[in-house]
Amino acid sequence: MKPDKRLILFLLFSILGISFSFYAYQIIYTPNILVDKEDRAIIVKEDYSFKDIQKELHEGNFVQDLVSFSFLARLTGYDNQIKPGRYILRKDMTNLEALRILRTGKQEPVRITFNNVRLISDLSEKITRNLEMTPEEFEVSLINFAMTNKLGFTKDNVLAIFIPNTYEVYFNISPEALVKRMLNEYEDFWNEDRIDKARKLGISQIEVSVLASIVQAETVKSEEAPTIAGLYLNRLKKGIPLQADPTLVYAVGDFGLKRVLNEHKQIDSPYNTYKYPGLPPGPINLPEINSIDAVLNYFSSDYYYMCAREDFSGYHNFTSSYNEHMNNAIRYQRALTLEQRKASQNKR
Repeated sequence: MKPDKRLILFLLFSILGISFSFYAYQIIYTPNILVDKEDRAIIVKEDYSFKDIQKELHEGNFVQDLVSFSFLARLTGYDNQIKPGRYILRKDMTNLEALRILRTGKQEPVRITFNNVRLISDLSEKITRNLEMTPEEFEVSLINFAMTNKLGFTKDNVLAIFIPNTYEVYFNISPEALVKRMLNEYEDFWNEDRIDKARKLGISQIEVSVLASIVQAETVKSEEAPTIAGLYLNRLKKGIPLQADPTLVYAVGDFGLKRVLNEHKQIDSPYNTYKYPGLPPGPINLPEINSIDAVLNYFSSDYYYMCAREDFSGYHNFTSSYNEHMNNAIRYQRALTLEQRKASQNKR
């Protein structure tokens, strides 16, 4: 081969090599993910193929150059190693940085919260809001646990497991794993100190949660909660029906009910604490930690009765005397009637 041909070939291959090296450098090290955009999460579902991921990246405007990402993805084998989950892609990431996260399954945890819950269906909606599972899938798993566990949980009281707080889990956690995680959190919450206090009360941990749910529903003033808890504990010890209006609201099933009437007290339900003494079979809401601790650290008194104060401050009058309680109730009813008349006149 003549020297000039060799030179031409050398130059040609050099140019190709430089071009390829430059292109390879761009593919690997040049920002291509969310260029000049904000960090965002991408959801890779359980049944996603590589084509689904390409579509998600393209239609979601995650990538600037889909071809270069796809080339490197195939080169690194990601197209055959897809891991489902929720991943945070950062602004100005390179293809290689993004693929390292996706290939290793390095998910960002999802925060779950739940409060203001009364029914299993309420909980299922709230706890799965940011997860891959559906509320129905979670509910099936929870009911199955309630029916098969040997820890004392039933369909009526299984909500006692759930301590309202903020937790971090992975987007694609299974319903069974989520129930197990919540059970672990429940067991961590019930430390030796709390277990010992429940034991001294003579009631189980689940019963503490049931009573705490009633205490929580009775007052908007957290400082009153230990006093109310002590009052109900006095009634339980004496075998006196709790006569807690919030349990009647739960029995009726109308959670917008503002005023409990005598007709409601005739409802035949285990949640009717006017008709049946003792605690109802399960919590009427998810008690917050401070409500549970209010029961465990109750205020000791000789109170058996309470009535909302006539000044509508949200506080209650407490007493051990039935006659005094009736006088408190009369004052409150008079104030309530007067308030309703004023409201009626203002509407005219």
